[in-house]
Amino acid sequence: MRTLQKQNLLALALLAALALTGCRSIGPRTIPRDRYDYSGSISDSWKRQTLLNIVKLRYLDPPIFVDVGQIVAGYSLETSGNLGGQLSSAGAVQGNSLAMGGAVKFTDRPTVTYTPLTGDKFVKALMTPLPSQSVFSTIESGWPADAMLFATVSRLNGLRNQEVSPAGFVNAEPRFLRVLELMARIQSAGAVSLRIESDEQKHQTTLIAIRSKDVSEETLAQGRELRQLLGLAPDATEFKLVSGSLAANDREVAVKTRSLLHILGLMAAQVEVPAEDMTGGRAMPGLNEASNGGGAPVRLAHILSATKKPADAYVAVEYRGRWFWIEDSDLKSKRAFAFIMMLFTLMDTGEKQSLPVLTIPTQ
Repeated sequence: MRTLQKQNLLALALLAALALTGCRSIGPRTIPRDRYDYSGSISDSWKRQTLLNIVKLRYLDPPIFVDVGQIVAGYSLETSGNLGGQLSSAGAVQGNSLAMGGAVKFTDRPTVTYTPLTGDKFVKALMTPLPSQSVFSTIESGWPADAMLFATVSRLNGLRNQEVSPAGFVNAEPRFLRVLELMARIQSAGAVSLRIESDEQKHQTTLIAIRSKDVSEETLAQGRELRQLLGLAPDATEFKLVSGSLAANDREVAVKTRSLLHILGLMAAQVEVPAEDMTGGRAMPGLNEASNGGGAPVRLAHILSATKKPADAYVAVEYRGRWFWIEDSDLKSKRAFAFIMMLFTLMDTGEKQSLPVLTIPTQ
């Protein structure tokens, strides 16, 4: 009987050691957590980098962009166990003994590679005006026409948008702002659309259509006023979209778009900076310093600043000992900022450069 008890004890100890050394896969359980955490971290860092570059442009510091090239999350879990014992005869002095032991080792070794966005293709994409077709395609997809055109267009059939440069601030023409207002109302009524036609040589033509059937009398009146302001034919319903400052005839809509760097510069003019930085010549004039007698400027966004870190910010960065941020409750500024980030994701910078090849050990 005593021998049987010893054997059972040894069997239980052996099973415990095997359970200790058994390994359950940890990979599947890390996927939901890692995807959420990494995507959130990348999004937050991209927002902060964009805001930082906007603030730097106000101080004439060159913008620098760094992309996250590759993320590899490597995990390893090692377990070990040992079992030892001694069975002695009934008359032995040392008696019976049993020894158990175990060890667990967990390693989390993430590898992140960063790629500076430089080179001719990136600079060209940053400084090339946006395609006018892309601007109106974005409007057709649902983005507000007034906000989109105000941010991306400098001239529309000769009508001038507001501009900010080291030379000073220039207000938008009242007729330009009225065109944006009418475009937004006609868009809300569903009376404007975009169509692309191709000829036999596969040359594409982009047409803007302003519908005149099955719309309210108010929308018809807005369409007539829009045609008048843009110098378009009053009886036409389709107009050719072209790039440029002036239209060649009354059936063209000429759009002179801004580059992404130009839009970032306009956002930089919205940044609040200390008065001493302005008087000391460290920062460029912005909208707060605009006083050309042409009326109050229209804000694209409102970027605040203070010496203390904000409590409720959509995005915030520290620069030159001050905090700059966009309030989380400022929907207009958040929309403009999100639009700029979307433009970065749509930039054509050419083929990606070859990234380093990572070798991940499997044992």
